[in-house]
Amino acid sequence: MTGPESLQDPTQQHDQPDADSTQLPAPGSTGSVTPAMGDEPDHGEDTYVGSGKLKDRVAVVTGGDSGIGRAVAVAFAREGADLVIAYLEGEDEDAKETARLVEDAGRRVVLQPGDLTSEDACRALVDRALEEFGRIDTLVNNAAYQMAQPGGIADISTEQLDRVFKTNLYAMFWLCKMALPHMPKGSSIINTSSVQASSPSPELLDYATTKAGIVNFTRGLALSVAEKGIRVNSVAPGPIWTPLIPATMPEDKVSTFGEDTPLGRAGQPAELAPAYVFLASPESSYITGEVIAVTGGQPVSI
Repeated sequence: MTGPESLQDPTQQHDQPDADSTQLPAPGSTGSVTPAMGDEPDHGEDTYVGSGKLKDRVAVVTGGDSGIGRAVAVAFAREGADLVIAYLEGEDEDAKETARLVEDAGRRVVLQPGDLTSEDACRALVDRALEEFGRIDTLVNNAAYQMAQPGGIADISTEQLDRVFKTNLYAMFWLCKMALPHMPKGSSIINTSSVQASSPSPELLDYATTKAGIVNFTRGLALSVAEKGIRVNSVAPGPIWTPLIPATMPEDKVSTFGEDTPLGRAGQPAELAPAYVFLASPESSYITGEVIAVTGGQPVSI
């Protein structure tokens, strides 16, 4: 017996990325962009169909130029939202392509380059959103930095620790604090955590620590702002194929990335976007302080 044509085996929904020859320079380099990847990720460009769930909303998405951020921007735009996209200077090529996709969906987009490890850059991002749109309805804290160190804690320098914590935790804290006074009732904050929050890899110890912190911050902030009618949730991705992977992980890890998941493959950014849309939309009106795991079957419990 066969099922409906719409049914698809999730293990075969996407091919395992062909990553054997893919190594990129560090994030922020002009060469650390999507077109430089041997096998480009799927951001839903050809598949995501919106239905007005976020009509006329204003969304700020950090790390919105590529990977998960681009997929979120595409989905939000096709659901009717206008976008402010923050991205790391040097990755303009990716940012312009994301902007094109948003505009093709008939929505406005503002690009804001900057290094969010700086409090001033975070303030500039919020100020730009308010100048352009007058409010922020959805804040997606997605920008992240990692750099795998095979030697674990012995190889993680203080300089790297600072960058990881400031990108992943400080920026989220600053942006939430700055944006909240300008977010009306019904708004939402969505923070990107990771499967690393509960299953830390030794070579990503600093990164994993921040991702666990994001979960705790999400739950605490959700309690703080619930009475204001603002919801705060998190999405925890598993191994998702983005430029960050070949730019920050050794070649042997990149070539087998995601194969150890129960579904046997890496995920694609397009498979993350619907979770963000759900958490931003009224359909999740009774959900706050929660974590949605999109991991190919790897459990997230923290």
